Amino acid sequence: MTTAYSESPTERTPGRAWTVRILGHGSRAASVTCSTAACRMPARSENLTALRTFAAAHAAAHAKAATINPHAYCHCGSQRCGAHPDTRTSCAGGVVLILRHDPMVRRVWSVEEVCETCAPLIPNATVLARAARPNRTTSPTNRPATAGGQVPAPARPSIAGGFSSASGEGDPAPAWRPRRTPQRPRRRPRQGR
Repeated sequence: MTTAYSESPTERTPGRAWTVRILGHGSRAASVTCSTAACRMPARSENLTALRTFAAAHAAAHAKAATINPHAYCHCGSQRCGAHPDTRTSCAGGVVLILRHDPMVRRVWSVEEVCETCAPLIPNATVLARAARPNRTTSPTNRPATAGGQVPAPARPSIAGGFSSASGEGDPAPAWRPRRTPQRPRRRPRQGR
């Protein structure tokens, strides 16, 4: 997974998005998937609480490892602003990194690079970070000139919970086992005759 952008500082690139989902299988089993193929996911499990915890931590790990490209197009705009269909607007402003998660559905987490105009219009979105604005200096001809403007990639953090990237393929897969707690049978109340 590439978390830092590498294009020239003035070249516009599509906004990136990472999606983590919980998929149901059959009776009670479920699994977690990630839109990044290099990420390692836990095996199917019947422990939905543990899978939700893992999925939320995995989405947070993508957000923590990502370096925002200040020259990215709005990911929401590239999807024709389908995340906020009732409110039409033109994409504008700086680039922000958001986390979208509907607490009622509780099965999908999305981390996306979007514009400052779309971010407040997207339901269940939280702004996690903003791109650094390029420093502007005045040239001798009194015209503003853009200097640098790139946000350096962060040092690779060690993130627990099975988060991995293409550069870590040689690392062993983390041991993940669902925890099962013994359940006592429910006692039915006696019904009077």
